[in-house]
Order: sequence, then C-alpha cells, then structure tokens
Amino acid sequence: MKVTVVGAGKYGSTTVQRLAESKVIDEIVMTDIVEGLPQGLALDMMQSRSIEGFETRIVGTNTYEETAGSDVCVVTAGLPRKPGMSRMDLLEVNAKIIRGVAEQFCPGSPNAVVIVVTNPLDEMTFLFREASGFPHARVLGQAGMLDTARFKHFVGEELGVSPLEVEAITLGSHGDTMVPVPSQVTVAGKPLADVCDAETVERLVKRTRDGGAEIVGLLKTGSAYYAPSSAAATMVEAVAGDTGASMPVCAWVTGQYGIKDVYLGVPARLGAGGVKEIVELPLTDTELSGLREAAEAVRGKCADLAQLA
Repeated sequence: MKVTVVGAGKYGSTTVQRLAESKVIDEIVMTDIVEGLPQGLALDMMQSRSIEGFETRIVGTNTYEETAGSDVCVVTAGLPRKPGMSRMDLLEVNAKIIRGVAEQFCPGSPNAVVIVVTNPLDEMTFLFREASGFPHARVLGQAGMLDTARFKHFVGEELGVSPLEVEAITLGSHGDTMVPVPSQVTVAGKPLADVCDAETVERLVKRTRDGGAEIVGLLKTGSAYYAPSSAAATMVEAVAGDTGASMPVCAWVTGQYGIKDVYLGVPARLGAGGVKEIVELPLTDTELSGLREAAEAVRGKCADLAQLA
C-alpha cells in the first residue's frame, strides 16, 4: 500500500508520522514545493523507525515522479487560515493550488483514492474532482471526522466524562454551515438531551462550529494539525484496509437526505475505492433543514469557482 501526502507543513508531516507509526502502510511519499523540507522531515522520521518499531518507508520529494502508483493521496497543500480569516477567504488562492496538484498527481496514479483537507474544504474537494475527472466516490474530503472529534471533546469536558464515552456526529459544511447533530449524541449511553439543558446543548454546538477559529485565534500563526491529522490518517486506514467503517466525510451526495449533486459532510462507509455507501441517519426536521441549507451554500460557492477557472 502506497500513500502520497501533498504538503509537508505541520498538517501533512504529522499525517505522515501517524500513518507510518500505524504500521499499515508500506510506503509514504511526502511532496512539497519547499526544497529540502520534505526530504529532511522524511529522513528524520526514517531514523525513528528502530525506536518506534515500524518499517514503513518514507520518501521526501519536490516533484511528483515518486508518487506514481499511489493507492491513496492526502492533499494538505494550500494557504492556512490566519486570525480573522474565514475559510472562504482562501478560495481563490487555494483553488489554483488544488488544480495544480490534480494535474501533476493524477496521471501517475489514475486509480488512487484522494482525500482533500485543504480549505475551504467542501469547495476544494469539488474542485479536485472536477480537475481530476476521477469518479466521485474516489474523491472525498476530511472534515466531519475532525468536527465530530471536537464535538465529543467539548461534550466530554462540559459533563466531566471521557470523550471515549461520547458518541456524536457532525454533518454539513466544514465552516459556518456545519451541522452538529445533537439528536445523535449519547453520553455513556444516555441521550444528550437527558443530561444537558437546551441552552448548554446550543453552547456546545456553537463552540464546535467555531472550533477551528478558536485554535487559529490562540495560535496566532497557523492552524490546527494534531486532531486534523488523526482524522485524515483514520480515513486513509479505512481505505487501505477496506474496512467499510462508517464515519462522517465530505462526499458526493446523489439523493440522500433529499440532496443531490453536491459535496457535503455526511456519514459514509469507506473502503477500497473510497466511498462505498452513504449512510442516512434519522435527523430531526431542524437538523435536516440545516443540512439542506449547508448543501445550497456549498453549491453557491462551487458556482463561484467556475468563474475563477
């Protein structure tokens, strides 16, 4: 199993480290435009193999030649957010980067599954699919796994329990139209509504929706990468192992939830070939309405992308 990670920044390099230490990938190629950066990081990680006990080979490069024959590609390349920036502020500059990645990576790995993490996530996933011509099932985005992890964390902290005891999910767009789904949240098996009042639930939902911006504001430079890289690596492992595991991802919907022909955060089963099936959950009317609003917001921004072409 060969994986390419495009971008050797903190997100990309931490994803490489997590995948290497998972011991399920044979080779990882990390490519970046900064000369020496991916090579130096790869050499450093390779020297940790005897300590961490993994045999995964890590290659750093500034080209795409070494990526040929990849089974999975994680695209982290792009300008990160700065304090005060929205994900949509990044649209034009990152659109150019994503098109370039698709044009350089895809010819050498025509059967790869591509996981996009560049912001604005939903629109960049759509753009990569358009630029690559790959089947929709083989191009997906990482957002819901991260947003769900944030939701679980905030619920656990609020109630003084381990996040491992919290079941939760977030859907919709990765951003202002994110749809955390309180009706699907349980804490130690109990519905969230039984252990939290409505005001607390709404506060947790809002903090989840603003979770990325909160970290960006604290860091001052750069954005989150520990939890995001965990989310991306988990998705890669599901594809590599053909597990069929269900998780929230940015996927192409074809009528599920009454929505079609748009990339949107939904629960899906992942395996070889990417998205195997989109899972439909029983949502409340309010949650379903929010999901449909998110779909239309993404659809509008994707139309804006056509004008940038």
